Amino acid sequence: MQEGSTLSRHSKISGRRAFTAPRNTLRDRSHRAEGGRKPISGRVAAVVVAAGALASGVGAAGPLGGGDAPIIPLAASEDLIAALAATSGPTAPGVKTVHAVQPAFEAAKLVRSEGLIVRQCIDQAIKHASNGYTVRQAELKKQQEAQAAEQARVAAEQARVAAEQAAQQEAERVAAEQAAQAEQAAQEAAQQAAPQRETRVAAQQPASRASVVKPAEGTFTSGYGARWGTTHYGVDIANAIGTPILSVMDGVVVESGPASGFGLWVRVQHNDGTITIYGHVNETLVSAGQHVQAGQQIATMGNRGQSTGPHLHFEVWINGSQKIDPVGWLGARGISL
Repeated sequence: MQEGSTLSRHSKISGRRAFTAPRNTLRDRSHRAEGGRKPISGRVAAVVVAAGALASGVGAAGPLGGGDAPIIPLAASEDLIAALAATSGPTAPGVKTVHAVQPAFEAAKLVRSEGLIVRQCIDQAIKHASNGYTVRQAELKKQQEAQAAEQARVAAEQARVAAEQAAQQEAERVAAEQAAQAEQAAQEAAQQAAPQRETRVAAQQPASRASVVKPAEGTFTSGYGARWGTTHYGVDIANAIGTPILSVMDGVVVESGPASGFGLWVRVQHNDGTITIYGHVNETLVSAGQHVQAGQQIATMGNRGQSTGPHLHFEVWINGSQKIDPVGWLGARGISL
């Protein structure tokens, strides 16, 4: 190259070839040939210089793909002349190619390259954040669906329990109504049967009735007084189950039904206030409040309660409370047991 030339020139520094910018800004930045040789094609030179500048900018910004090998710009290599010669075809030996470089333009390209890398990093970060948000939204949706399914299951279980309780309550209500209806029917039947029973008992009475009669036919087995370490307050007349039991005098039935120790009993209060007791009966034929006559059947002999066999336990209470010996009371009225 001739001295005083304004074109930049390549020089080798520390194993690499660098270029020196011209002192004066040239309007014509095309490649020139020295020594009167044919110049290299301007289009080919421009392509090579641009590629070298771009590679220089990218290499300065950092290695692509995370690799460790640096990218060396083509314009800074020792084979630039050979590359230009190979691109433009055969040239005359000894030709040196020089080109002008504008530093501000090269810096702008470097900044643009760095901006592209930053944009790529930002895009990757946005994509990663978007993927994470999508995953979190999917997990949240699964949790919400699981909660909704659990709530639906609990609601269904509560509805089932409520339905079972309602069905049970309805069954209990129906059963109670049926029991009440059955009880009412039994009471009505008893009321309808009472007149018939009274008619039947009255038909069994003799035409000329006495004022006092024997309470039942049978064998006298036990009298009034101490017995088995306690007091026996009545007399026992034994006979078969179903033997008629009669009211000893006219009176009103004060109680007819269950009794402690007796199983079933009938209590009749007579006109003078005396109460007679008929215990261990098998069946009662009268009801409380009913008027009875002397000799009218009021029950049948049985073996209910604390009994050692079928018999009638008969007691006499003076003034409704004082218990006396029935044998003397009956004897005074002409009845012998």
